[in-house]
Amino acid sequence: MEDQQSTKEELRRQVVAAVAALGKTERSARTRAVEERLFEFANFLEAHIVMMYMAGEGEVDTRAMIARALQYNKIVVLPAFDPESGDPRLYRVDRIDSGLRSGPRGVPEPDSASFKQVPLEVVDIAVVPAIALDEKGGRIGSGVGHYDRLMPQLAVTTRKVALAFETQILPQIPMESHDKFVDIIITDTRTIYKI
Repeated sequence: MEDQQSTKEELRRQVVAAVAALGKTERSARTRAVEERLFEFANFLEAHIVMMYMAGEGEVDTRAMIARALQYNKIVVLPAFDPESGDPRLYRVDRIDSGLRSGPRGVPEPDSASFKQVPLEVVDIAVVPAIALDEKGGRIGSGVGHYDRLMPQLAVTTRKVALAFETQILPQIPMESHDKFVDIIITDTRTIYKI
């Protein structure tokens, strides 16, 4: 298990460095390409309640996608994680310019005082962050395990979609028993269906 943890940590470092090496202009162009693919994706377009995320280091930035989803009249929910237990809660957001605070992953999360809580079971599609993925839906996140705890609490019909640059797709991700797979991966060049 320690070997897998150290392998994952090394893969994390390599992929974060590869994404950073793309440069700001290239990352912006690739992010726009991911966004266009997401907004052409039928499951996303048909979804009423969409879980999104605020990006951390090495993850595809979703701020513009969240704003666009709100323009499409989708109910957008963002997760917040209890700093001690890591338990997830979802909050409906109608703006991302205020009411967010830094969460345990170091990324903005909804402040419970500013937003209405939404049950995890009502989410139609869950867009989850990833640092690295493989074509089978194996995923490496930030290493804290928050999304591995969140995904099993979603309805069985909720599609779990990861966003990534093609640079983040690896031949194989070492998966442990607690790690959760995603159903679909949307990159800047293709859509990969695991299901």
